[in-house]
Amino acid sequence: MIPANLIEQAEEYVDSGAFFADLAAMVAYPTVSTKPESRVAVRAYLDEILTPALADLGCSVTEYPNPCADDGPFLVGTRVESPSLPTLLCYGHADVVDGHAGRWSGGRDPWTLTADGDRWFGRGSADNKGQHLINLAALRLLLAQQGSLGFNLIFLFETGEEIGSPGLAEFAATHREALRADVLIASDGPRLDAATPTLFLGSRGGVQILFDVDLRPGSYHSGNWGGVIRNPATTLAGAIASCVNGHGRIQVPALLPPELPDAVREALAGVTVANSPGDPPPDEGWGDTGLTAAERLYGWNTVEVLSLGSADIDNPVNAIPGRARAILQLRYVAGTDVSGVEKAITEHLAAHGYPMVDVSILGDFPASRTALDDPWVRWAKRSLEQAGGKPVAVLPNIGGSLPNFVFTDALGLPTLWLPHSYPGCLQHAPDEHMLAAIAREGVVLAATLFHALGNPTADHPLPARRQA
Repeated sequence: MIPANLIEQAEEYVDSGAFFADLAAMVAYPTVSTKPESRVAVRAYLDEILTPALADLGCSVTEYPNPCADDGPFLVGTRVESPSLPTLLCYGHADVVDGHAGRWSGGRDPWTLTADGDRWFGRGSADNKGQHLINLAALRLLLAQQGSLGFNLIFLFETGEEIGSPGLAEFAATHREALRADVLIASDGPRLDAATPTLFLGSRGGVQILFDVDLRPGSYHSGNWGGVIRNPATTLAGAIASCVNGHGRIQVPALLPPELPDAVREALAGVTVANSPGDPPPDEGWGDTGLTAAERLYGWNTVEVLSLGSADIDNPVNAIPGRARAILQLRYVAGTDVSGVEKAITEHLAAHGYPMVDVSILGDFPASRTALDDPWVRWAKRSLEQAGGKPVAVLPNIGGSLPNFVFTDALGLPTLWLPHSYPGCLQHAPDEHMLAAIAREGVVLAATLFHALGNPTADHPLPARRQA
């Protein structure tokens, strides 16, 4: 059981304003991975924020170049207390998305942390600087309390998560021994809702698909040619509807998962989606109505239209356009075979009268998850519930994307994600914020989990160690 004074110290760290000050210092670095000019800020964030934080934990710190030559480096902090102890791998990302300066409410600057009640606004406050700050702080508090962690620590930071984690999988495969651990405990993404401590075990994958209907080089008068020549926009609309209908239901069997496992259904049985103030309510009749909202979001696949266009929608003219395009995205759960997606869609469209639609894959990222019955999952859930005194939601995966596959597939680790944000945090948008209440609870929860890892007991032992 976590000592009461450690909980008090974790809460005091937030209540005293120290957490806010530390987060403000982090947010001030505009570490935007999509902008080459931000490399100076990334370099400074690694040197001035993360390296000292890892050194304070007694870590030796090494920076590694990215196998993708034009992308940012990796930072690894390593603390070895004893080969006989378990090894924890933590992860965070130093980069953020564009700040969207000038679009924040109240004239807020994205690079200045500002408080408005329980909301702390700033780019990276939720994704991911505030989250890795919580874990760094919890480790620091534990080390100060005990004089040791009771486990070995490897903390990996990347600088390109917001652009798809280029080079991370290759880096992990090359440095597999340096990253060898027993379990990953990391924080990113949202909780189920603001009030519910959450563990999730992976992420859905995604495939981005271009539909291109390029029929002729120019436009033709709709009065003179309507009803005679094919309209690419109408064709595109029909092609999309043949794949995902107007009620959000997938019509191509090859784009569906093979099943909804009983373990996933059981885990999601009591889960309510959109349970925080400001969340949009789920639409009745949208998606597979044979599934609950939680099953559709966390246990199933979805096809979404991300963009759709033909001609100039703001200034239409009486003409049949020559070309129409759309970008669709398949979000899919682990167990879905996406290797033949392009072929399956092309054949489906041809069979439904749309052979003129060109289909191509623009990009993809893999789905992965740790099994719900993994001993580490049971250990973590029990640890958190014993200390917090309230139920912890366990999700098979989040609906969005993370590089979880690097840890499950490349490194062979069980993955436990303890998020310190919530769905309404507005990450990637103006007014991104962290909730003070989640930060306060998050430091306690992270300290709880790390304390349990370093202080196993007879009635709450650690799962079996990973074989060398």
